[in-house]
Amino acid sequence: MTRFYFVRHGKTVWNLEGRYQGARGDSPLLPESYQDIKSLAQFLHPQHIDWIYSSPIKRAYLTAQTLDQALGGDIPLSTNAALKEFDLGIMEGQKFSVMEQKYPQEVWAFRHDPSQYDATIIQGESFESVVHRTNDFIKGLARPLAAQTQVFIIVSHGAASVAMIKGLLKVPLHNFRDQGGLANTSLTTLDTYDHGQSFQLIKWNDTSFLQRPTTQTDTI
Repeated sequence: MTRFYFVRHGKTVWNLEGRYQGARGDSPLLPESYQDIKSLAQFLHPQHIDWIYSSPIKRAYLTAQTLDQALGGDIPLSTNAALKEFDLGIMEGQKFSVMEQKYPQEVWAFRHDPSQYDATIIQGESFESVVHRTNDFIKGLARPLAAQTQVFIIVSHGAASVAMIKGLLKVPLHNFRDQGGLANTSLTTLDTYDHGQSFQLIKWNDTSFLQRPTTQTDTI
């Protein structure tokens, strides 16, 4: 069996401001996000973790690094470009409200029905592309040690993690957003018993360990 703990990075300045933050945009973690990450570490502390893999984008890597340190600092930590956020093209750094006015169809489809999302309109990356790169990476981790239980933490981004997880679960593209988004510092758990051929959802978007209520700015 291989277990994957999928973690969305901590809340950032742009999350709070309602700005698009893709593969080519970034902003600092909020000071309170470090406490959120430590709360997550306390929740995960009883679990054996073999490896932490993170997107190389700073907000995700700092989340992974802080989590690793809070778990004792002795878990191997690597970055991989397959775990980056969507490239959001001309929407990078722009306010949600402005893009909703300029590109209402693309924004609606991105949030509600990915099967209708045309990434070329905003010069960005498609859902199919993100599913392909992320799923190839995760399935590769699930294969090597067939007789041994493995546990990985995967630190990535909101939209990319939704695409990654729904792709692994073989959810139809138009249903990717049925359960909504993933909150900052949330935990989603998947298991595979057949070396990555199929995955089971154990828990979606768990934030029960956070010492604060989540808001809309955590999940959009």
